[in-house]
Order: sequence, then C-alpha cells, then structure tokens
Amino acid sequence: METPEKKKKKSKLIPVILVLVIGAAAAFGISRYVYSLHHEVTDDAQVDSDMSPVIARVSGYVRDILFIENTYVHKGDTLVILDDRDFKIKEEQAEAAVANAESAVLVARANVSTARANFETATSNVTNAQVRVWKADKDFERYKNLLEQNVGTQQQFDASKAEKESAAAQLQVALKQQQAAGDQVTAADQQVQVAGSMVKQRKADLDFASLQLSYTTITAPISGMASQKNIMTGQFVNAGAPLFAIVASDDLYVTANFKETQLSDMKVGQPVKITADAFPDSVLNGHISIFSAATGAKFSLLPPDNATGNFVKVVQRIPVKIELDLSPEMKLKLRSGMSVKVAVSTNS
Repeated sequence: METPEKKKKKSKLIPVILVLVIGAAAAFGISRYVYSLHHEVTDDAQVDSDMSPVIARVSGYVRDILFIENTYVHKGDTLVILDDRDFKIKEEQAEAAVANAESAVLVARANVSTARANFETATSNVTNAQVRVWKADKDFERYKNLLEQNVGTQQQFDASKAEKESAAAQLQVALKQQQAAGDQVTAADQQVQVAGSMVKQRKADLDFASLQLSYTTITAPISGMASQKNIMTGQFVNAGAPLFAIVASDDLYVTANFKETQLSDMKVGQPVKITADAFPDSVLNGHISIFSAATGAKFSLLPPDNATGNFVKVVQRIPVKIELDLSPEMKLKLRSGMSVKVAVSTNS
C-alpha cells in the first residue's frame, strides 16, 4: 500500500513527464515544420538506369554464349555467336556474283572497242564511196560531153552512167552501214553502263551478305550488367527476338515523382539527399538534373481524359531525374528499381 508521501511524489512526477513529452513532441513538430519550409520530400522514387535490350538481327541457332548472367560486360565484348555457316555461303555467292558482274563489264568494254573499230571502218567505206561517186560524176560529165561532140561512143557513155549509179548506190549502202555501226557503238556504251550498274548491285548484295554475317556475332552495345538471359546453347532464335538486356550500372540515377504542388521552389541543380530503403544508414548525395516534359499520367497507356464524365481533381506527379554522386562501393550495391526517399533542399 502506497504511503501519502509516495503518492505526493508520483503526483508531482506525472506533470513533469507530460511537460517533457509535450515539449519533445512540440520540438519535433517545429523542427519538421522548419525543415519542410526549405525541403521537398517524397518516397515515391526509385533508382533507375538505362537498359539496352539486345535483340537478334538475324535468325539462327545459338552456337556459343560467352557471358555469365548478371555479370559486368564491357561495350564491344562478344557475348553470343550464332551458327554462321549459311551466312558465309551467301557471302561467297555474293562475291562470285560480283566477280561475274566485273567480268561482264570487261566484256562490254571490249564490245565497245569492237563497235568503234567497226564504226571507223564504216566511216572509211563512206569516204571511199564518196570519192568513187565524185570520180563517177566527173567521168559521166566527160563522156557526156564527148558523146555530144561525136567524139566519144555511146558505149563509153553508158558505162560511165552505170558507174555513176553504182557508186551512188554504194554510197547509200556505206552510209547505212555507218549509221548501223554508230548505233552499235551507242548500244555498246549503254551496255557498259548496264554492266557497271550491275556491279554496283552485286556489290550491294555482297555488303548486305557481309552485314548479315556480322550480325551472327552479337556484341555488347553498352557497358553494364548483362541480365535477363533468354537463350540457351543450341536454341533457335528468330530475328527480332530479345536475347538478354544490359543494365548500365555505371550510370545510375533516381527518378522521383513529386506532386505538382511541390515544384514551385524546385529547380535544376538543387542538392538532394537520398536514402535507399535497402541501406537506411547510408545517405547519398545528388542534384536535380531535369524535369519531365509531362506528368506520369500523360505517358500512361490510357491517359485520363477529363473532358468526359464527371471530373474529380487529382494531384498529378511530375517525374524528376536526380543525378547521383556515388562512391565505387555504392555503385556495386545499388540496383535499378530500388526504392528510395529523396529530400530536395530548396534553399539553393
């Protein structure tokens, strides 16, 4: 049974405890209020990084897998090799087609030389025919005058006339042969152009075949952690099939979704304190890098349309990218997708 003296002490202690509790609560509340005046805080945030999906560009059987899942790889490292025998055969076929096309160009050029030689011969024949016509005209006029003067004979006149007509006919034949030879030169020149364009086409086919062959060796597009492996050795993969993904672990950042009402005092460059849920005792430093161009709802598959139905105002959130200043040790610990809490100092 308590004595009156103990009851008196107890009655004095209770108000003291109440005052201390109320004082502590008030101090905590005031400190949080003062803190909130100069900071914007959200726990709707997570660690992010660029992820590069590696997709097969050609179909084939997986011959070799040269990486272990969830290990670090460097940009340019060979990670997967597909069976390339079919592609090598196609490349060899394309090389043979290029050689044939180049041979066709040589043949076409030889035909041009032959056609030009024939044209020169035809031109020479035209010149000879023109000389013959000129001589036949002169002889015809001479024997015509002699016949009119009763000095020449009718037989000589008839022979000169026949020679004149024959020379004229030969000239027409030579001119037509010259024209035909000129057409052959033009056709031969065009054939060279066609053969040249065929060489370009065959070389393009060879480049395409070589490119397809190169796609059988799959390299890392970026440096990071190779993860989400979807293939096994001997498996057939189709072009366009995702093989694995690479997470750029060297370039981690935080995406924080702040309420639109929190953005009035926030700006690029302000310092940020980050606490990861997985490592509550470690405070990370960073700064605001950029604000999203739209709210998260606008980027959703079915963005809300407030013009239809009843309108209920909902505070929207704006994704904010925060660059991190991480130690090498923390870079190895953090993983993309981890939840974090961020506090932005709006005084800066």
